[in-house]
Amino acid sequence: MRVLIDSRGRKYLVGSDDLHTDAGYIKKEDIVKSASGDVLKTHLGKKYTVIDANINDYIELMERRCSIILPKDMGIMAAYTGIGCGGRVLDAGTGAGASAIFLANVVGPEGKVYSYEIREDFAEIAKRNIEGFGLKNVEVKCQDLSLEMDEKDLDLVFLDLPKPWMVAENVFSAIKTGGFLATYTPFVDQIMTLHHVLKKVGFSNIETMECLLRGMEVKSKGTRPKTRMTGHTGYLTFARKL
Repeated sequence: MRVLIDSRGRKYLVGSDDLHTDAGYIKKEDIVKSASGDVLKTHLGKKYTVIDANINDYIELMERRCSIILPKDMGIMAAYTGIGCGGRVLDAGTGAGASAIFLANVVGPEGKVYSYEIREDFAEIAKRNIEGFGLKNVEVKCQDLSLEMDEKDLDLVFLDLPKPWMVAENVFSAIKTGGFLATYTPFVDQIMTLHHVLKKVGFSNIETMECLLRGMEVKSKGTRPKTRMTGHTGYLTFARKL
Protein backbone atom coordinates (compact mmCIF):
# COMPACT_ATOMS: atom_id res chain seq x y z
CA MET A 1 0.00 0.00 0.00
CA ARG A 2 1.49 3.33 -1.11
CA VAL A 3 0.99 6.89 0.08
CA LEU A 4 1.85 9.98 -1.95
CA ILE A 5 2.67 13.20 -0.08
CA ASP A 6 2.63 16.63 -1.71
CA SER A 7 4.61 19.76 -0.78
CA ARG A 8 1.79 20.86 1.55
CA GLY A 9 2.05 17.63 3.55
CA ARG A 10 -1.23 16.26 2.25
CA LYS A 11 -1.37 12.48 2.00
CA TYR A 12 -3.09 10.37 -0.66
CA LEU A 13 -3.65 6.65 -0.27
CA VAL A 14 -3.26 5.06 -3.70
CA GLY A 15 -4.02 1.67 -5.16
CA SER A 16 -4.13 0.62 -8.79
CA ASP A 17 -5.93 3.69 -10.18
CA ASP A 18 -4.74 7.06 -11.43
CA LEU A 19 -4.32 9.69 -8.73
CA HIS A 20 -6.34 12.84 -9.42
CA THR A 21 -5.75 15.95 -7.29
CA ASP A 22 -6.16 19.71 -7.61
CA ALA A 23 -2.51 19.78 -8.70
CA GLY A 24 -3.03 17.40 -11.61
CA TYR A 25 -3.00 13.65 -12.08
CA ILE A 26 -0.44 10.85 -11.96
CA LYS A 27 -0.95 7.76 -14.09
CA LYS A 28 -1.46 4.44 -12.35
CA GLU A 29 1.40 2.92 -14.37
CA ASP A 30 3.84 5.37 -12.79
CA ILE A 31 2.45 4.68 -9.32
CA VAL A 32 2.69 0.90 -9.73
CA LYS A 33 6.30 1.09 -10.93
CA SER A 34 7.35 3.49 -8.15
CA ALA A 35 9.23 2.58 -4.98
CA SER A 36 9.35 4.19 -1.56
CA GLY A 37 11.39 7.39 -1.78
CA ASP A 38 10.64 8.06 -5.44
CA VAL A 39 9.30 11.47 -6.50
CA LEU A 40 6.49 11.49 -9.05
CA LYS A 41 5.16 14.45 -10.97
CA THR A 42 1.62 15.24 -12.04
CA HIS A 43 0.91 16.28 -15.62
CA LEU A 44 1.16 19.87 -14.30
CA GLY A 45 4.63 19.25 -12.90
CA LYS A 46 3.74 19.13 -9.18
CA LYS A 47 5.91 16.76 -7.13
CA TYR A 48 4.67 13.95 -4.89
CA THR A 49 6.91 11.78 -2.70
CA VAL A 50 6.15 8.05 -2.52
CA ILE A 51 6.25 6.21 0.82
CA ASP A 52 5.04 2.84 2.02
CA ALA A 53 1.95 3.36 4.15
CA ASN A 54 2.39 2.42 7.79
CA ILE A 55 -0.57 1.63 10.01
CA ASN A 56 -1.13 5.26 11.06
CA ASP A 57 -1.08 6.48 7.46
CA TYR A 58 -3.57 3.82 6.49
CA ILE A 59 -6.01 4.42 9.36
CA GLU A 60 -5.88 8.17 8.74
CA LEU A 61 -6.80 7.80 5.06
CA MET A 62 -9.00 4.69 4.94
CA GLU A 63 -12.73 4.72 4.23
CA ARG A 64 -14.99 5.58 7.16
CA ARG A 65 -18.43 6.94 7.98
CA CYS A 66 -17.89 7.42 11.69
CA SER A 67 -15.33 8.90 14.06
CA ILE A 68 -12.39 6.74 15.10
CA ILE A 69 -10.35 6.42 18.28
CA LEU A 70 -7.16 8.45 18.01
CA PRO A 71 -3.62 7.03 18.33
CA LYS A 72 -3.12 8.82 21.66
CA ASP A 73 -5.88 6.73 23.24
CA MET A 74 -5.05 3.47 21.46
CA GLY A 75 -1.41 3.82 22.46
CA ILE A 76 -2.27 4.24 26.14
CA MET A 77 -4.61 1.27 25.99
CA ALA A 78 -1.94 -0.99 24.48
CA ALA A 79 0.74 0.20 26.91
CA TYR A 80 -1.45 -0.03 30.01
CA THR A 81 -2.73 -3.54 29.28
CA GLY A 82 0.59 -4.86 27.99
CA ILE A 83 -1.03 -6.58 25.03
CA GLY A 84 1.55 -7.96 22.64
CA CYS A 85 2.51 -10.57 20.07
CA GLY A 86 0.28 -13.63 20.11
CA GLY A 87 -2.47 -12.03 22.19
CA ARG A 88 -6.15 -12.91 21.78
CA VAL A 89 -8.36 -9.82 21.73
CA LEU A 90 -12.06 -9.06 21.46
CA ASP A 91 -12.96 -5.62 20.08
CA ALA A 92 -16.58 -4.46 20.23
CA GLY A 93 -17.92 -1.44 18.39
CA THR A 94 -15.89 -2.05 15.24
CA GLY A 95 -16.97 1.11 13.40
CA ALA A 96 -14.60 1.61 10.48
CA GLY A 97 -12.18 -0.94 11.91
CA ALA A 98 -9.50 1.40 13.29
CA SER A 99 -9.18 -0.25 16.69
CA ALA A 100 -9.33 -3.75 15.18
CA ILE A 101 -6.56 -2.87 12.72
CA PHE A 102 -4.42 -1.32 15.46
CA LEU A 103 -4.86 -4.31 17.77
CA ALA A 104 -4.27 -6.83 14.99
CA ASN A 105 -1.02 -5.10 14.16
CA VAL A 106 0.04 -5.26 17.82
CA VAL A 107 -0.73 -8.96 18.35
CA GLY A 108 0.78 -9.91 14.99
CA PRO A 109 0.11 -12.96 12.80
CA GLU A 110 0.31 -15.30 15.81
CA GLY A 111 -2.48 -13.40 17.56
CA LYS A 112 -6.18 -13.00 16.83
CA VAL A 113 -8.73 -10.18 17.00
CA TYR A 114 -12.48 -10.83 17.09
CA SER A 115 -14.38 -7.64 16.28
CA TYR A 116 -18.12 -7.23 16.94
CA GLU A 117 -20.31 -4.65 15.14
CA ILE A 118 -24.12 -4.55 15.10
CA ARG A 119 -24.46 -2.32 12.02
CA GLU A 120 -24.09 -4.17 8.74
CA ASP A 121 -22.93 -1.10 6.81
CA PHE A 122 -20.15 -0.40 9.30
CA ALA A 123 -19.15 -4.07 9.37
CA GLU A 124 -18.78 -4.16 5.58
CA ILE A 125 -16.62 -1.01 5.58
CA ALA A 126 -14.48 -2.45 8.36
CA LYS A 127 -13.98 -5.70 6.44
CA ARG A 128 -12.83 -3.78 3.37
CA ASN A 129 -10.44 -1.68 5.43
CA ILE A 130 -8.99 -4.70 7.21
CA GLU A 131 -8.51 -6.58 3.95
CA GLY A 132 -7.05 -3.45 2.35
CA PHE A 133 -4.24 -3.39 4.90
CA GLY A 134 -3.58 -7.07 4.27
CA LEU A 135 -4.48 -8.36 7.73
CA LYS A 136 -5.43 -12.02 8.07
CA ASN A 137 -5.82 -12.23 11.84
CA VAL A 138 -9.10 -10.31 12.26
CA GLU A 139 -12.59 -11.79 12.24
CA VAL A 140 -15.43 -9.26 11.96
CA LYS A 141 -18.75 -10.44 13.36
CA CYS A 142 -21.94 -8.55 12.58
CA GLN A 143 -23.78 -9.43 15.77
CA ASP A 144 -24.75 -8.07 19.18
CA LEU A 145 -22.17 -8.90 21.81
CA SER A 146 -24.82 -8.82 24.55
CA LEU A 147 -26.78 -11.59 22.83
CA GLU A 148 -24.04 -13.93 21.68
CA MET A 149 -20.36 -14.31 22.50
CA ASP A 150 -18.30 -17.36 21.62
CA GLU A 151 -14.75 -16.45 22.62
CA LYS A 152 -12.97 -17.59 25.79
CA ASP A 153 -9.51 -17.19 27.38
CA LEU A 154 -9.06 -13.67 26.02
CA ASP A 155 -6.08 -11.52 26.95
CA LEU A 156 -7.93 -8.27 26.34
CA VAL A 157 -11.46 -7.07 25.66
CA PHE A 158 -11.79 -3.55 24.30
CA LEU A 159 -15.27 -2.00 24.31
CA ASP A 160 -16.24 1.13 22.40
CA LEU A 161 -19.94 0.89 23.27
CA PRO A 162 -22.54 3.35 24.62
CA LYS A 163 -23.32 1.05 27.59
CA PRO A 164 -20.31 -1.21 28.11
CA TRP A 165 -21.60 -2.30 31.54
CA MET A 166 -24.39 -4.22 29.79
CA VAL A 167 -21.89 -6.87 28.68
CA ALA A 168 -19.61 -6.76 31.73
CA GLU A 169 -20.70 -10.13 33.12
CA ASN A 170 -20.26 -11.96 29.81
CA VAL A 171 -16.91 -10.27 29.23
CA PHE A 172 -15.68 -11.23 32.71
CA SER A 173 -16.32 -14.90 31.91
CA ALA A 174 -14.53 -14.61 28.57
CA ILE A 175 -11.33 -12.99 29.88
CA LYS A 176 -8.64 -15.29 31.22
CA THR A 177 -7.27 -14.73 34.72
CA GLY A 178 -4.79 -11.87 34.50
CA GLY A 179 -6.43 -10.45 31.38
CA PHE A 180 -7.76 -6.93 30.95
CA LEU A 181 -10.93 -5.09 30.08
CA ALA A 182 -10.58 -1.65 28.51
CA THR A 183 -13.46 0.66 27.64
CA TYR A 184 -13.73 3.96 25.79
CA THR A 185 -16.55 6.29 26.85
CA PRO A 186 -17.06 10.04 26.27
CA PHE A 187 -19.08 11.00 29.37
CA VAL A 188 -18.44 11.12 33.12
CA ASP A 189 -21.80 9.61 34.07
CA GLN A 190 -20.92 6.52 32.02
CA ILE A 191 -17.79 6.10 34.14
CA MET A 192 -19.77 6.14 37.39
CA THR A 193 -22.12 3.38 36.23
CA LEU A 194 -19.27 1.40 34.73
CA HIS A 195 -17.19 1.41 37.93
CA HIS A 196 -20.16 0.27 39.99
CA VAL A 197 -20.99 -2.64 37.67
CA LEU A 198 -17.37 -3.75 37.17
CA LYS A 199 -16.86 -4.00 40.94
CA LYS A 200 -20.09 -5.96 41.31
CA VAL A 201 -19.11 -8.39 38.55
CA GLY A 202 -15.72 -9.09 40.14
CA PHE A 203 -13.13 -7.02 38.29
CA SER A 204 -10.11 -5.63 40.16
CA ASN A 205 -7.72 -2.69 39.68
CA ILE A 206 -10.43 -0.52 38.14
CA GLU A 207 -9.06 2.83 36.97
CA THR A 208 -10.20 5.59 34.60
CA MET A 209 -8.00 8.14 32.85
CA GLU A 210 -7.95 10.53 29.92
CA CYS A 211 -5.14 11.70 27.68
CA LEU A 212 -4.83 15.39 26.76
CA LEU A 213 -2.27 15.82 24.01
CA ARG A 214 -0.62 19.21 23.47
CA GLY A 215 2.15 19.79 20.97
CA MET A 216 4.89 22.41 21.00
CA GLU A 217 5.20 25.36 18.63
CA VAL A 218 8.84 25.81 17.64
CA LYS A 219 9.78 29.07 15.92
CA SER A 220 12.94 31.13 15.54
CA LYS A 221 11.67 33.72 17.98
CA GLY A 222 10.83 31.19 20.67
CA THR A 223 9.18 27.91 21.65
CA ARG A 224 5.92 27.48 23.53
CA PRO A 225 2.95 25.11 23.78
CA LYS A 226 0.54 25.29 20.86
CA THR A 227 -2.62 27.28 21.48
CA ARG A 228 -4.67 24.45 19.94
CA MET A 229 -4.50 20.92 21.26
CA THR A 230 -6.17 17.54 21.06
CA GLY A 231 -8.11 17.77 24.28
CA HIS A 232 -10.83 15.50 25.58
CA THR A 233 -11.79 12.67 23.25
CA GLY A 234 -12.94 9.99 25.65
CA TYR A 235 -12.28 8.34 29.00
CA LEU A 236 -10.36 5.08 29.13
CA THR A 237 -11.40 2.71 31.90
CA PHE A 238 -9.26 -0.32 32.71
CA ALA A 239 -10.06 -3.35 34.86
CA ARG A 240 -8.31 -6.65 35.43
CA LYS A 241 -9.58 -10.13 36.14
CA LEU A 242 -7.63 -11.46 39.14
